[in-house]
This record gives sequence, structure tokens and C-alpha cells, in this order.
Amino acid sequence: MTENDSSAVAAFENREVDVKTLPDMMAVSMQPISPRYRWLNLTVAVAAVVIVSAILSFFRYQSFMAVPFGLERFYTMAIVVVCTLGALSFIYHLLADKKIKYCLREQDLVMQHGLIFRKIACQPILRIQHIELKRGPLDRVADLACLQVFSAGGAMHTFEIPGLRLTDAQKVRQYILNHKELDAK
Repeated sequence: MTENDSSAVAAFENREVDVKTLPDMMAVSMQPISPRYRWLNLTVAVAAVVIVSAILSFFRYQSFMAVPFGLERFYTMAIVVVCTLGALSFIYHLLADKKIKYCLREQDLVMQHGLIFRKIACQPILRIQHIELKRGPLDRVADLACLQVFSAGGAMHTFEIPGLRLTDAQKVRQYILNHKELDAK
């Protein structure tokens, strides 16, 4: 290689980045999800306990066949287990659903969640392969939607933001679809 050829090739650089000069990720103004999501989860937890307890009680106290002696003790234990699991689910959703937040910025979508173990996911809009709105029957009743974000190169969704009001989820989805082809500034 001649001297002229080597000057035409760009030199590889790998400069240090001072971490103190980087912007603070936690300084992002996060938006909470809809409070309806929390109430929906609390209602489902209570309804599950009531329904399972009613079914167990029906079989325990029905009059058309005799209940074996050993199953009477099983009934009490089963009711205690169902109520305990229901109470744990209720307390979890009471505390954890308030921690789910998101932020849409010009270049990325950020989501945080987690009660004990906090997780923050940041997806650049340019890397979003596609984005889906999911709505189950209870979501439709509560006018909520779940936004699933799929990253380029991944078979599964990168993350999902549950409990968004339907209009907000549609606006976020449309913004991403309109801006995902733009070059990064």
C-alpha cells in the first residue's frame, strides 16, 4: 500500500466516553398506564377467588351424593390455599401495577416495570420491526389495549406495554409507524 492509499482509508477510532456527561435515563418523564388496568386486575383476582371458592363449596355442600370423610378436610385446606393465592395476587397488582410506566420520545420508546426487580427497556424506533395492538375481552370492556413492540431480528416481542387507553395506544402505534423510517438525527 502506498502512502496515498493509506490516507484515503479512514483511521479506526475508539474514543472513551465520559459517563458523567451522558444524559440521565431516569430523568425521562414517564407516563403511567391507565388506572383501569389496575382495577381490572384487582377485580379479576377477587372474582377468581369467589368463583373457585363457590365451586369448591358447591361440591362440598351438595346434597345429591355423600362426601367422603377425607374430602371434608381437603375442602378447608383448599379454601385457605385459594384465599391465600388470591390475596397475594391482589396485593401484587395493588403495588406492582402502579410501577408500570412508559415514555415515547422522538427516537425511542422506553418502558419501566417491576415491583422488586425493576426493569427499564428502551427500544429505538429505527429498530422496531412492527408493533401490534392486542385487546382481550376484558380489555375491550375496560377500553384498554396492550402495545407489543417487536424488534428487528427478534422472533418474540421486545416488550409490551399493558393497560394503555385504546386511544393512547393507537396514537403511540401510529407515531411509531410514521416515524420508524426516518433517519436518526
